[in-house]
Amino acid sequence: MSDAKEQPEGRYAYEGLDRVLHEKARLGILTSLAAKADGLLFTDLKGLCNLTDGNLSRHLTVLQDAGVVEIHKGYKGRRPQTLCRLTELGRKRYLEYIAVLESVLADALDAAKNGKKARRPLPDGFSPA
Repeated sequence: MSDAKEQPEGRYAYEGLDRVLHEKARLGILTSLAAKADGLLFTDLKGLCNLTDGNLSRHLTVLQDAGVVEIHKGYKGRRPQTLCRLTELGRKRYLEYIAVLESVLADALDAAKNGKKARRPLPDGFSPA
């Protein structure tokens, strides 16, 4: 019996890895905002995530359209400022995403440990590709 048949169907599909959140830059943005309940200024967020103005703006638009972040425009003196915050829905989705990611890491660790076992020879009829 193969290992695939021993696992439930879709065992490693990780459907909870929300594609909106899973992109590297957006994950960095969300992690930064999750640590600051009052939000972060655009310039601070840009530095924390090492993004250009255009990249950060585009990713924030995707997150805002998904209802995950809220954007507030204002002024400090005469200088325009943009404040970015995680919404309640965003915090919930982020925490759900992290829970699934933890299961991915646990599975990866188990797989790596199990992979150390001695490999059996190839079954009859198989040869290197």
